[in-house]
Amino acid sequence: MGFNNSSYFTGNLTRDPELRFTATGTAVCSFGVAWNQKKPGQDESVAHFFDCTAWSQLGENIAESFSKGDRVVIVGRLDFQSWDSNGEKRSKVGIVVEEAGPSVQWATAKPIRNERPDGNGSGRAPANRQGTGGGRQNPTPEAPLPDEEPF
Repeated sequence: MGFNNSSYFTGNLTRDPELRFTATGTAVCSFGVAWNQKKPGQDESVAHFFDCTAWSQLGENIAESFSKGDRVVIVGRLDFQSWDSNGEKRSKVGIVVEEAGPSVQWATAKPIRNERPDGNGSGRAPANRQGTGGGRQNPTPEAPLPDEEPF
């Protein structure tokens, strides 16, 4: 069993996401997130800044969805890095993003599902609308179910 160090963070993007591609064509998106921590008994808060990296389709979706200043919720693994710079040891903590979404504490959002190679947005067959086989039943004939569920 491996160690999972996933954490979640809510903050604002400090810069527009930058989308690049590796030599093999894998997408990688880099962006910064900051949040303020108010310490007990103090009037002022301390700002914390983290560099974030998202890979593949997640990275592409983040680059298309967010921009500087957007409030986001990030789930990811802490990534500790250290190096020598002119004889001085340096280090930083980054976040390898596993999941991301807009924070709707002070805004609204409308997810738009990406199309998948199988032709539907979810990558799975639509829900059964006949009420058999475990699918949802349509409660009233006047209100048909949408073709796909929102999530």
